[in-house]
Amino acid sequence: MAEAILRTGGDPGAIPLKRITQQQLDVSVERHQMFLQSRQGGVRANLTFCDLSHLDLSGRDFSHAELSGASLRKVKARGALFLCTNFFAGDLREAELNGANLSRADLRGACLRGADLGDAILQDADLRDGVMLKPDKGGNLRPVDYDTRSTELAQAHMVGADLSRSKMANAFIVQTDLTDTILRGVKLMRADLSNSNLTGANLDGADLTDANFTGAIFRGAILTSVTMNRTKLNNADLFGAVIDLWSLDRADTKGARLPRSLDTLDTDIKELLVAHDQWVQTAGKHGARANLAGYNLSGLDLGGANLAAADFEGAVLKDCRLANCILMMANLPLADLRRAELSGADLRGANLKRANLTEARLSTVRAGPINVIGATTHLWPANFERARLCLTDLSGASFRMANMTHADFTRARLPDTDLRDAILLDADFTQADARTADLTGADIRGAKGL
Repeated sequence: MAEAILRTGGDPGAIPLKRITQQQLDVSVERHQMFLQSRQGGVRANLTFCDLSHLDLSGRDFSHAELSGASLRKVKARGALFLCTNFFAGDLREAELNGANLSRADLRGACLRGADLGDAILQDADLRDGVMLKPDKGGNLRPVDYDTRSTELAQAHMVGADLSRSKMANAFIVQTDLTDTILRGVKLMRADLSNSNLTGANLDGADLTDANFTGAIFRGAILTSVTMNRTKLNNADLFGAVIDLWSLDRADTKGARLPRSLDTLDTDIKELLVAHDQWVQTAGKHGARANLAGYNLSGLDLGGANLAAADFEGAVLKDCRLANCILMMANLPLADLRRAELSGADLRGANLKRANLTEARLSTVRAGPINVIGATTHLWPANFERARLCLTDLSGASFRMANMTHADFTRARLPDTDLRDAILLDADFTQADARTADLTGADIRGAKGL
């Protein structure tokens, strides 16, 4: 019956939900588990239009359960399994869904305002708009809605969530924290993500046609092979984003922060480098520090240059030749260094937080700590936190004591790489060749693929 009347939205106030106790829920979960295992006495959980608010489903398997129109407000469901579960028009406001797996779940018209979806998996989930009608006591159809006519993720917390290939057309995701979210291949046509934080998000291959990203933050985000027909990027911050610039031709980028052309530099790049070298050699007494933050330097040959302590934050250094460069203490967070040649470079003490080094060549790089002399002398390690090192050649490189928390080494080459005492918390070594890497003293808690 419910499936036959799914149509539009309105006020749910006059439609009472059946309250379920924790004990009743536990019984339903147990019988549902037997159903999933095809055991005698098993019954598929059907809690349509039930009130499960504040109950605990943490770690439970509710895959294929029927929860359309149900209230799961403030439910605790950390690490729960909801594969193919039907949440159509459900109320999941402020739900704790950290680490939950909602792959292929039907979340059309669901309200997720304020929900915590950190590290959740929503691959192939359906988050398109959709609302439900339910007959009231007088037999009239009344719309079931939670102050929204589309799937609403307003102010939800989704840091690290995986929404690959999910359908999110018309979704309402204003001011949502989507930091480091995996959104590969998602359909976000007409979705409203204005003022959302997409720092480090991976939107490779996403369709953003007619989507609204006004005021959104894309720092360090992946926006390759993205469709941007009539996409609104007004006042959006794309500083350090990896983006195919041609894809912006059909988008509205008025006021957006984009890579700057070298033509806008006050001085010629060669003169700037000479002045920087003089600044380094004289300890700042003469010359001037190179500030190339946010500039597009793609393909430049800077091999062997002295760029110590230069500022390249958010710069596009794709395909650059930086072999044997002195980049000691250089500032390179959010830099796009895809396919860059950095072999033999001195990166001691450099900051490459969230830098993208995919397919770069870093063989024999020195990226260990450096002595910083002040009131006392102490070691200053290099920072590669959340750096992307996929398919990167790190042969014979030294990253001793480097901070490589959450770094992505997928399919990287690490023969004879020095990772002694490195911080590799939650780093990803999937399909990486690290057989002869030296991990003595390294902190590998949470690292996968080793």
